[in-house]
Amino acid sequence: MKPIEPALVLMRAVLLAVGLAALPGCASLSSEPDPTQVRLDDIDRRLGGVERVVNNQSMVELAKRNDQLTAEVRALRGQIEELQNAQEQLKTQQRSLYADLDKRIGGTATQSTGSEAATSASPPMPARAPTATTPATIRPATVGPAATTQGGAPSNAAAQQRYGAAFDALKAGNYAAAISGFGGFLRDYPTNALADNAQYWLGEAYYVTRDYERALIAFTRVGQQWPDSRKAPDAQLKLGYTQFELKRYSAARATLADVSSRWPGSEAARLAQERLKRLPAPPP
Repeated sequence: MKPIEPALVLMRAVLLAVGLAALPGCASLSSEPDPTQVRLDDIDRRLGGVERVVNNQSMVELAKRNDQLTAEVRALRGQIEELQNAQEQLKTQQRSLYADLDKRIGGTATQSTGSEAATSASPPMPARAPTATTPATIRPATVGPAATTQGGAPSNAAAQQRYGAAFDALKAGNYAAAISGFGGFLRDYPTNALADNAQYWLGEAYYVTRDYERALIAFTRVGQQWPDSRKAPDAQLKLGYTQFELKRYSAARATLADVSSRWPGSEAARLAQERLKRLPAPPP
């Protein structure tokens, strides 16, 4: 057994030497980068670049969209301001027209009082029978036939001209011509877009001339035939005024209260509240 031991010792020494020689090679291999990890890192870098580009483009698009929305909002605000200004101008014109009509009514009442005083100092005159200009019932004035187009339909330009002429007569204080004009317009153009306005101003012409019965019917027709018209609040208001002048105080109170409840905050509602204060107290 002893002769084998030196051989074993020699073999062990050789193996040990081989192992020590292999260690530097293993160390050098372990220090080299993993190709798979290198590719993964490269892919991560590329994805990060793509994400940055996409994010930058999204921010640009959002900025453009925000600028567009800002411009649209600015334009809408401008349109709203223009509409508000136009509405205020219409309200001012309406107040001026109301004031002018009330002044004319006051002047008519003064002239009527003076005429009555002069009549009482002189012998009474015999009553005249109603003429064709004072019919017992309301009928549109007789005017010429409406202009037509080649197809036989009423001409819108002719309708506007007829309406404008009647309205000019009303503003000028020529109430007979206004009544004739608006009455003829309603007869010839009953479905025209200006028919509700014509019906309202017909009532105003009767109201100014103190023909309250006809005014009452004219204002009532506005609410009956055009309940959604822009003239509906004003027509209901003047209906209450007419009932007030006819001393139908109970009906006037109900009509004016209806204006306040149906169109709160409107100019018609404000005027209705003012007229309600002038009504005599209801009987107990």
